Amino acid sequence: MTSTPWPLELRVDAARQWLSLSFENGEQKRVSAEKLRVESPSAEVQGHTPSQKIHVVGKENVKIMNMEPVGHYAVRIIFDDGHDTGIYTWKYLYELGENKE
Repeated sequence: MTSTPWPLELRVDAARQWLSLSFENGEQKRVSAEKLRVESPSAEVQGHTPSQKIHVVGKENVKIMNMEPVGHYAVRIIFDDGHDTGIYTWKYLYELGENKE
């Protein structure tokens, strides 16, 4: 089992539509605000079981308003539609960056 690379930098673009991530292994990932929003790890989106996951639509123009660190393992992303309950672990962000749009 390999461990997830540690993030060195998270940067939101000027238009607030993309999150760029730089990892300690030299990899760079880029994830759209739309993907981050529709794949939010929050219970509101994911539910408490796989069958409860909802399909979020209409977020093509959502923007990242802010990010707040959560311990040393994650970040909470606040979107302009008011959604702010997802805790994005470094592993989850890395995985989102691996799975292209």
